[in-house]
Amino acid sequence: MANENRLGQQCGASWGDFTEADRRSWLMESVLDGLPQSLRVVDRDMNLIYANRAARAGGAEGAADPDGKCYTGMGKNEPCESCPVTELEPSSMGAYAVTTQVFAQEQSGNGTSACLVLSSISAPPHADQAVGQAEGLPVPSADAKENRLGRLIGRSDVMHHLFDMIRLVAPSDATVLLEGESGTGKEMVAQTVHEFSRRRDHPFVVIDCGALPETLLESELFGHVRGAFTGAVAAKPGLFEEAHGGTIFLDEIADMSPALQAKLLRVIQEGEIKPVGGTRRVKVDTRIIAASNRPMGPLVAAKAFREDLYYRLAVIPMTIPPLRRRREDVPSLIEVFVAEFCARYGRPPLAVPPEATRLLTAHAWPGNVRELRHVIERAVVTAS
Repeated sequence: MANENRLGQQCGASWGDFTEADRRSWLMESVLDGLPQSLRVVDRDMNLIYANRAARAGGAEGAADPDGKCYTGMGKNEPCESCPVTELEPSSMGAYAVTTQVFAQEQSGNGTSACLVLSSISAPPHADQAVGQAEGLPVPSADAKENRLGRLIGRSDVMHHLFDMIRLVAPSDATVLLEGESGTGKEMVAQTVHEFSRRRDHPFVVIDCGALPETLLESELFGHVRGAFTGAVAAKPGLFEEAHGGTIFLDEIADMSPALQAKLLRVIQEGEIKPVGGTRRVKVDTRIIAASNRPMGPLVAAKAFREDLYYRLAVIPMTIPPLRRRREDVPSLIEVFVAEFCARYGRPPLAVPPEATRLLTAHAWPGNVRELRHVIERAVVTAS
């Protein structure tokens, strides 16, 4: 895999025209290039074999040159005093594995640079090499026949792209930021990431950050001690504690107040919370997946959302496509929803006329999959 996006240059080709190895290599490069942090990958001899877009913008040129050293990309003439590369033991991990063994930071003149250090990298990776996975982690796979991943359904290129992104990010513990219009299924995507992660046997906790006032949301997230406020007759653990070992899904994160944004930033940085009214901090091990139905970039630019928190949340940014961009998925969704509601309401199996399917497929669906689901439910209930 070169630093330039090889598949992206072939604009006339369809997603299905490429091999699985090509697609996974391109997707992993897309994930790494989407990181706001400067990221470099080196081998055991400290050769710089890959740099993402942020690192290249900061001066890490020639990232695929095996003669280049990682420390020269950070403006240094000698290796860092304590480099974890020399302490790694050989393993079977591939060159572009999702899960890292070491994540170190080194201060340079231009700020903080991150070194992603993986074992058993001995040569620059190529596009025809499959993306590596950490041993012992479940790797979700889309059913090519049914075109689904977990509860997600889709045969379109954009959905296959999303399936592959989920396949890549699920085994890691990196924070994920989902952006997409209301009704596109962000919560279902978050749940699918959780179900195919190492945390799948632990809780998946959901909270809508826009549905509660600030004081109540803080108590729900972090818990409170007895007497913290009027009505707090007993201590109560927060959702971060309930999700310990699992995943917490923060829906509509853009509606969180600035004060809570600062506290959430500390949770991500320190891995600990402080209950409302308490003085003791509690360690938590919880993966965070956040979502917003508004584009976060303009909110950050307008100072309506903390830039540092945005970068912490958007380690893995994913955009959920609206239904109008995946119209070829509508017939499959109709079939699934009809079967679901026929079973729920005790109706005999119903067939959807081809003309109805054509009209439903042509509709713009401003409410996306949620709107389609409600329309099918109404149709099943009222069908004669």
